[in-house]
Amino acid sequence: MTKINTSINGKIYSDEVEDNTLLVDFLREKLGLTGTHVGCDTSQCGACVVHLDGNSVKSCTTLASQVEGKELLTIEGLAKDDDLHPIQKSFQNNHALQCGFCTPGLVMSSLDLLNKNKNPSEYEIREWFEGHICRCTGYKNIIKAVQEAIAL
Repeated sequence: MTKINTSINGKIYSDEVEDNTLLVDFLREKLGLTGTHVGCDTSQCGACVVHLDGNSVKSCTTLASQVEGKELLTIEGLAKDDDLHPIQKSFQNNHALQCGFCTPGLVMSSLDLLNKNKNPSEYEIREWFEGHICRCTGYKNIIKAVQEAIAL
């Protein structure tokens, strides 16, 4: 067992976890933060992306013990009260989702991209999403959503 102290979506958490507990399982099963999805368990689909100290990581291949002393942001931490975060709003405006399974990871990844590159080209957006799989949309509206969010 490993003791972890971490901030998740601005709240401090202190808990003990098994050494082999994946971050995605800790978030979903222990804390009830089910917006982070498990799609593949092999770090290929991107549905599980969260931010760890401001950088996007795949929580299906990150151990919960690795968040000791760090700050996490999940999809649940983006909206403030009933107000969607601008990137969430741009996904909504552009119908950049269908089934919604990959959406939380894509939103989190988009936010990281825009934090690092304020005006990415379409090519740079597509390259950034290389580790994501969306089986419904064909990415066209996802790209449009990120391009709209650039202006927000």
